[in-house]
Amino acid sequence: MDYRSGERVVHQDRPEWGVGVVLSSQPGSDAQRLRVRFERAGLKTLSVPPAAVVHQQIDPARAAAPTDRLQGLSDDEVTEIMTGLPEATRDPFESVPSRLAATLRLFRFESTGASIIDWAATQSGLADPLSRFTRHELEALYRAFERRRDAHLKRLSDDVRNLSPADLAAAVEKAPPAGKRALSRYIGR
Repeated sequence: MDYRSGERVVHQDRPEWGVGVVLSSQPGSDAQRLRVRFERAGLKTLSVPPAAVVHQQIDPARAAAPTDRLQGLSDDEVTEIMTGLPEATRDPFESVPSRLAATLRLFRFESTGASIIDWAATQSGLADPLSRFTRHELEALYRAFERRRDAHLKRLSDDVRNLSPADLAAAVEKAPPAGKRALSRYIGR
């Protein structure tokens, strides 16, 4: 895929970075080198592929006036969104290694510093989650998310035990250290 200066993109593996604008692109033999300024992550230099950068899909109805997708929802509905797991972790039509890799990627977030803000931005879609939630609210929601994520990994570990060593290694290859430690607690390897 070819990217040009001024195009709006998102990094599929780092949605917390927000929307980015391509500042420059350099073609390569097998990858394109991009300099992108993201809303929440600042300036990044990426090689595409392997970076999972895609053009931003703009919904014409929402393009005119971006809104808070949590607006008008009940507290229970907001809690469900904030503590919910992405579809890629639960989709029964995805392979076990794919669901495992998606689940382990959730361990990149922590309850401290900017990481909890990144998590909240990913969950809510808000550029600035602190405009909607207090820090204490985010910490409570994150603890509930952690419990849900860990329980999901524990359930998934029953299927993971049946994976070949090669499939397991491929699924955990890019997992953050916290995800690898959590998985080893459940499967014993």
